[in-house]
Amino acid sequence: MEHITRTCRIIDQPSGHALLVGVGGSGKQSLSKLSAFILSIEVFRIVVSSSYGMNDLKEDIKVVFMKAGCAGNAQLFVLTDTQIINDKFLMYINDILSTGYIEGLFASDELDEICGKVRSEARSNGVEDTPAALFDFFLSKIKKNLHLDLCFSPVGDAFRIRARMFAGIINNTTMDYHHAWPTEALVGVADRFLEEVDFDTPELRHTVSEHMAFCHNSIDEANARFLLSERRNNYVTPTSFLELIKFYKSLLNDKRGKIIEQIKRLEIGLQTMEDTNKVVADLSVELDETMVIVDAEKEATGKLIAVVDAEAADAAKEEAIAKE
Repeated sequence: MEHITRTCRIIDQPSGHALLVGVGGSGKQSLSKLSAFILSIEVFRIVVSSSYGMNDLKEDIKVVFMKAGCAGNAQLFVLTDTQIINDKFLMYINDILSTGYIEGLFASDELDEICGKVRSEARSNGVEDTPAALFDFFLSKIKKNLHLDLCFSPVGDAFRIRARMFAGIINNTTMDYHHAWPTEALVGVADRFLEEVDFDTPELRHTVSEHMAFCHNSIDEANARFLLSERRNNYVTPTSFLELIKFYKSLLNDKRGKIIEQIKRLEIGLQTMEDTNKVVADLSVELDETMVIVDAEKEATGKLIAVVDAEAADAAKEEAIAKE
């Protein structure tokens, strides 16, 4: 809330330019867009590619100048340090911050077009109908409607070197330093992202969020000790905290998936064992019934064998008598 109000106060002023300094993920760009939305200011951004150069930047600046100076639309030009792929870009930015214009930006035919577009409005405001007066009126509208929003990170030496080389970055902007998120913010963000995770109780979710915030803050304390001992900075950004939450959710889903798979395998195994036990029980009953039949058959067979043995003995006696 404080950062939003500060940014709004800065860009609501004529020639108000903001310098937002903070590590990656601290919310500089998001809060800038929200501030622009609150003030009904259009956000203008460049799209940087591998082939993007000085001429491309000049063309983009022309576009935003025409919107602010001719159409009279308030513009918030958001520029991040990662978009500055060439430090020469800051020459134009420094000129805009210092004088509100870049010398030689428009060709003569483009200047005539600009004068034609602002002529009627300039006359209604009592401006002389001369090229110089009309162009000064155009520049005054740019200074009123165009606001630069520089989102820079203090990590490394780039910010220090650029601030020393281009004084307008410091002298003609109002700085708002985005400090590390407090513990309450870390816990709140973690609670918000963990809402979609199925926990047994809300208290458990909040406990996990508090532990995540504790881990993140403990790393900051370790970084401070590292700076004292090694004289080198190591940064843990809010983006790292968001990555921690993302990794936790991914790891939790993976582990839960494996546990669910093991449960299913165990259930299938238990069901198979139960089915096997039923089959074995049925076979045992069938076997008992079969054994009763077998015993009866054995008894009948025994009787038959006794009869056969008796008949065989009688036959032997008769054979012996016949031989005598």
